[in-house]
Amino acid sequence: MAGVLLAGLLAPASLGAGALSNQVSDAVQGISATLATNEQPRVTTVTDSAGHPIATLYDQFRLPVTIDQISPAMKAAIVSIEDRRFYDEGGVDVKGMIRAALHDTSGSGSQQGGSSITQQYVKNYLINVVDRDDKVAQAADRADTIARKLREAKLAAQLGQSMSKDDILSGYLNVVEFTGNIYGIGAAAQAYFHTTTDKLNVQQSALLAGMVNNPNTYNPYAHPERALQRRNTVIDAMVTNRTLDPKDAQIAKASPLGVVGDSPEIPSSSCLGSAPDAGFFCQYAVIYLMEAGMSLDQIKTGGYTIRTTMDPGVSQTVKNAVDTNVPPTQDGVANTFAVVRPGKTGHDVLAMVSNRSYGTDVSKGETSTNIVSEPSNVFGSGSSYKIFTAAAAMQAGKAGLDTRIPNPGSQCFTPPNANRYTSCYPVKNDGTYADPISLRDGLATSPNVAFVNLETQVGMPAVVDMARRLGLRKTLTYSDGGREPITDPKNPLSKDEQYNEPQSKFFQDKLSFTLGDSPVSTLEMANVSATLMSGGMWCPPNPIASVTDAAGKPVNVKHEACEQVVPTGLANTLMVGLSQDTKTGTSAQSARAANWNHADIGKTGTTNESESVAFVGGVDDYAVSSMVFADGPHPQEICPGNPVHLGNCGNGAFGGTVAAPPFYRAFSQILGSRPDIPIPPADPTYLNAR
Repeated sequence: MAGVLLAGLLAPASLGAGALSNQVSDAVQGISATLATNEQPRVTTVTDSAGHPIATLYDQFRLPVTIDQISPAMKAAIVSIEDRRFYDEGGVDVKGMIRAALHDTSGSGSQQGGSSITQQYVKNYLINVVDRDDKVAQAADRADTIARKLREAKLAAQLGQSMSKDDILSGYLNVVEFTGNIYGIGAAAQAYFHTTTDKLNVQQSALLAGMVNNPNTYNPYAHPERALQRRNTVIDAMVTNRTLDPKDAQIAKASPLGVVGDSPEIPSSSCLGSAPDAGFFCQYAVIYLMEAGMSLDQIKTGGYTIRTTMDPGVSQTVKNAVDTNVPPTQDGVANTFAVVRPGKTGHDVLAMVSNRSYGTDVSKGETSTNIVSEPSNVFGSGSSYKIFTAAAAMQAGKAGLDTRIPNPGSQCFTPPNANRYTSCYPVKNDGTYADPISLRDGLATSPNVAFVNLETQVGMPAVVDMARRLGLRKTLTYSDGGREPITDPKNPLSKDEQYNEPQSKFFQDKLSFTLGDSPVSTLEMANVSATLMSGGMWCPPNPIASVTDAAGKPVNVKHEACEQVVPTGLANTLMVGLSQDTKTGTSAQSARAANWNHADIGKTGTTNESESVAFVGGVDDYAVSSMVFADGPHPQEICPGNPVHLGNCGNGAFGGTVAAPPFYRAFSQILGSRPDIPIPPADPTYLNAR
């Protein structure tokens, strides 16, 4: 501690000994324990269900290594240039600190360092770990003050007694910065040389060791001549320190810098760097974990391995299908698609894709909004919402699958809670239908009048609540304007119920609900199918298979509990009603064109102006939702064709003709020739009104 004491003696007289002692003690308290654990921000890896990486998440790109994983050349280089007495001194370089202290107080002008590697480890740990989110504290960590230097010296002395030299050296090499967002020797070896730390040769080690002193000044891309000169200085220091033969040094000094490319190569730090079929899934997984209690900083610095439920085969096949249907750069048209696996104990998400990719380059058709999981289809999914009306009517006993429902060609309905000034709600069918029509045939052919008629009998609260129960948990918390309700009184939209109320409240008196003209989530509609296919058991759409920490220990993830939201008999009977859509219903023609002949369920939807069309259904153990909707600033009618496009085509797109084909294309490949899982039989309880 002689150097520390001398530094204190050389402090300006105006800084009292008591004040200096208090500053140092206050700063040191609690930091020693943190340093001893050597916990540093790490890279979190997100994988698909097979364990293949789909994204890296980090605040600092760091790949920690042990001392045994660092090449002898790298260890020799850093010790030779930064602290050649490292293995002989305590935590503080007494000789160096005395020399620097005497020199800096002599009035000669220039300042000298005196820090050991242990002290540098302390300083870098404070800057890059403890205070990484606090600019003011980082400035104090760099300040050229006696108090700061004494704090470092005291911490270094403590570390010298509690940690081995090898642990200190590896801790130091793991924490230092190498320009940009590259931290630690493991990340630097990969970014600069596409290698690992155990394979670093003399010239590579010398370059990296030389950068530690000033990463920006000795950046080999920005300042190659300075970097070369600094590298060679390190090589000479290795000779002086007798860790490198002079002949080998000459060979190393004659070699080029050898860095890769035009800049260091590091992976994306977020889900924006994921493959086109994985970005939305990755982002949804991160949000899911945050809602389960993990902070974003915890996720990005914890070094976790997040294994998702994403099925790489299903995901890529579905992605190819939607890209074929609507090209990624198609102006103003999005095709989103979600796949969920039904189950009594959980609903695992298998795929979340779109013709758009998750990104920021609009010219490539990318979007930074998760248009698969969020209620981003602001135009709605059309008649697929008739599922909710049918389920509510069956539960209330107002109708069964064979119940015949009044179905005139048009009708004007009195809205709920109407008064004498309330106008009736006009509804007409798009085509010719039987009158009355059975609920079974109505689900297949989708007449509007019959379902609004049924909605009036059941009551809006029951229908809206059924939508929530079956799966629209987040969708119904959004306003009819397609965003979270606006409550800020300064916003003029806060006075408009279309924008200031959640849909769960807004639609309590609006019969248009069953026609699906409100914002909706593609993922949640797929989960509606999963609820029915699970015998009426709702579970949250889960993207997480497992999470393990940096040490490989499992991390518990909280999941919402599954709920039996409708009786199994009702769910099975409703599926029987939905099983005719691809056989005799609204998507049958497209199914035949695709040679589709599987036992499945389906319900299509088309909005009034064809700004959105949908197919919601499932086959075997896959629940699906495909939605094609206008997503640009100037929405228009969606027109069928090759490709699907915006326009004024007179007869616009329909759910059966535009949203269903990607389903047939993808699942014809996914299912292959495997035997179908049959649709469960109907429960006689739900065949007729009670």
